[in-house]
Amino acid sequence: MTAKPKVWVSRPLFPDVLARLAEHFDVEAEAVEHRHAADELRKKLAGVDAAVVGLADRVDGAVLEGNQRLKVLANLGVGYNNLDLDALTRAGILASNTPEVLTESVADFAWALMLAAGRRVGAAERWLRAGHWPGSNMRFDDWLGLDIHGRTLGILGMGRIGQGIARRAFGFDMRVLYHNRSRLPEAMERECHATLVRKDELLRQSDFLVLVLPFTPENRHAIGAPELAQMKRSAVLVNVARGGIVDDAALAAALREGRLAAAGLDVFEGEPSVHPDLLSLDNVVLSPHIASASEETRRAMANLAVDNVIAAMGFGESAGKPPTPLNPAVMNRWATSKA
Repeated sequence: MTAKPKVWVSRPLFPDVLARLAEHFDVEAEAVEHRHAADELRKKLAGVDAAVVGLADRVDGAVLEGNQRLKVLANLGVGYNNLDLDALTRAGILASNTPEVLTESVADFAWALMLAAGRRVGAAERWLRAGHWPGSNMRFDDWLGLDIHGRTLGILGMGRIGQGIARRAFGFDMRVLYHNRSRLPEAMERECHATLVRKDELLRQSDFLVLVLPFTPENRHAIGAPELAQMKRSAVLVNVARGGIVDDAALAAALREGRLAAAGLDVFEGEPSVHPDLLSLDNVVLSPHIASASEETRRAMANLAVDNVIAAMGFGESAGKPPTPLNPAVMNRWATSKA
């Protein structure tokens, strides 16, 4: 009997999703969430044919050095800045991600952060939980926040998630501006009620600015001290994209000094560490990278990662046709080597 190929799953997953893998593979799945050091990743990946990894797993050329066995690496996330795609391609390893399935959940969460930051929900809840309300002489003008309806929403990065955020703005009677590498088709602009502007115009005019652009070397600190200085003092910044797109130290300074009204952040530079100055501020809402964390969406992400592994390894109805490959040319090399 031929042994099943082996797959490693770097973080706990839903049992029924793991059972799908077990139909075709010998599965080793981590039962406890933890960060894997480079040496541990190297050893784990060297002993398997395929792997499902998370955003905290940095897979680069050093981790892949000498690996002759690994064929497929499925990333649990739409972003893949944790992967050295060039190194994976050179090694003949197919990589995949999980786009589209998290679009609507992340768009929902961006609005949750916008509303919470604008209306000071986090600070008010902490005040209430600390027992300050009973017996207090709360003034009529205490806890004043910012209205969202009728304001200008700016979106930096107008991919699927940005478009989802824009569509929701119609119900809040907001003017929507966006800046992107390329202009949306005219029909899409109409659907989103969105107008393309230069980045400097976006910064100056936005009452609420939401970041949904990918992390690249060029996008590192796309929002830093110079950009923050162009924004309204009454503006709110929301980041549901990636840590490092914002200069967190510069943002903390702007919030502390009143040069920006508030912020809502789901991602951070160097996460899971958070800049200590942000932790000390009451005008920022912080969440631990959970914008896609609904059960339906996380299940969809896990199933899509598994779909990629199963298909890329030649099993199932879609054998040889993984749904969301990042470097599909690798499969052509596989076909050539077999021929």
